[in-house]
Amino acid sequence: MNKFVQLHSNDDVVISLEGIHKGQSLQIQTKDRGMIQIKANDHIPKGHKMLLKPVKRGEDVIKFGYSIGKAREDLSIGDWIHTHNLTSGLHGILDYSYQPSLQDTNEPSQNHTFQGYIRENGEVGIRNEIWIINTVGCINKTCELLAKMGNEEFKDRQIDGVHHFSHPYGCSQLGDDLTHTQKLLAALVQHPNAAGVLVVGLGCENNQIEAFKEVIGEFPPSRVKFLKAQEVHDELESGLRLMGELVEYAEGFIRQTVPVSKLKIGLKCGGSDGFSGITANPLVGAVSDLIVENGGTTILTEVPEMFGAETILMNRARDEETFKKIVGLINDFKQYFIRHDQEIYENPSPGNKEGGISTLEEKSLGCTQKGGHATVVDVSPYGQRVEKHGLNLINSPGNDLISVTALAAAGAHIVLFTTGRGTPFGGPVPTVKIATNSELANRKKHWFDYNAGRLIEGQKIDELKDELFHYILELSSGKKKTNNEKFGYREISIFKEGVIL
Repeated sequence: MNKFVQLHSNDDVVISLEGIHKGQSLQIQTKDRGMIQIKANDHIPKGHKMLLKPVKRGEDVIKFGYSIGKAREDLSIGDWIHTHNLTSGLHGILDYSYQPSLQDTNEPSQNHTFQGYIRENGEVGIRNEIWIINTVGCINKTCELLAKMGNEEFKDRQIDGVHHFSHPYGCSQLGDDLTHTQKLLAALVQHPNAAGVLVVGLGCENNQIEAFKEVIGEFPPSRVKFLKAQEVHDELESGLRLMGELVEYAEGFIRQTVPVSKLKIGLKCGGSDGFSGITANPLVGAVSDLIVENGGTTILTEVPEMFGAETILMNRARDEETFKKIVGLINDFKQYFIRHDQEIYENPSPGNKEGGISTLEEKSLGCTQKGGHATVVDVSPYGQRVEKHGLNLINSPGNDLISVTALAAAGAHIVLFTTGRGTPFGGPVPTVKIATNSELANRKKHWFDYNAGRLIEGQKIDELKDELFHYILELSSGKKKTNNEKFGYREISIFKEGVIL
């Protein structure tokens, strides 16, 4: 196996695939100059960058074929390139112009299928679950008890479990802050992985059930039931009775053959490292393209982790109107930072840096690879379900819990979650944890569902693309479960902005 990889022929750096000692003499295969001999000037950790060409102070350092920042000082061949000698070149709010890149105009094929549950409104679910959604955090424990009781009472019925998603909001919220909570929870109520939903309120909260119903919109009365805890003698007894009605309704659904065009996949990275942009993110991008080619939908978010790579997405917009939506998405989020007197480009995280990511540009150029090369067809606000087939962008921060919840609310049946640091976290929908390197995948087998690290061990991306795609189809058909499903890691988090009493 090669000790280094150069990602683009114009790159000034190579990525170390194993730790390199200071003073070590190395032979490196480059894309532009063939085999060259370099002496390492520093210890270079695994996943970090080494310089191939001299760079003057203030000049760009190139990786992925793009600038990942400016040199803090004059840099020499063999230097370790990281936060001590590289800084972000990003500043302030930018102006953008639409410069569309050529796109594939072939019509999507629909040859692949999976076994899903066709709901009354024509949407398709990949699980037949009962979800408990509480309007307010005061009754988290009540709903937790209801879920526990439901799983015991209905364990032999034809459902895939009863699940509750704890959150602290719904009481004392005002204005946009309350609207954010309502829209997010309402989108979860409408999610087709839930065959039936029990909405539980306390009775005195700002997020009153009557108002919340208006946000939910149309729904079959047999699918969504409501309970106000203050208005019944025994909320647990009443909740269990309503769940029984939902289970009976859910058992009316059976798996049927449906095309991949009905599938929606969320794209997420968290705890990225120096291998994320080499293995897991490009692999997910290739799978995203394959799903789109089959008429399906993929959803990309983490807006602050588009900064520095946003023009790549803008130039893939389907038309100028979509381009303007992407510009609004980016600049509105930058204004969010400014309103709170925070540095716009305060990224990457400590874990990212330890893993080899030095600047936000570098992180973003790796992050956006999850969107593959497809045309961006639409941009949606936070908490709103996507409507168009193809690659969609949605508004959400990069925070793992918040963005995975937003992807589920947007309609994602599954989230593909790439990470080089590792996390047990799972969202309300199956969350496929994809490791960027084999050491992590083997050490944390109970966290990870797929190992993309094999890409630097000789396997080809086309092989793993087809393998991961067929794994997704098996997962969607109920033939497999993710580790977050097996071990009960299911959480949500709601984006908060505004006043609370």
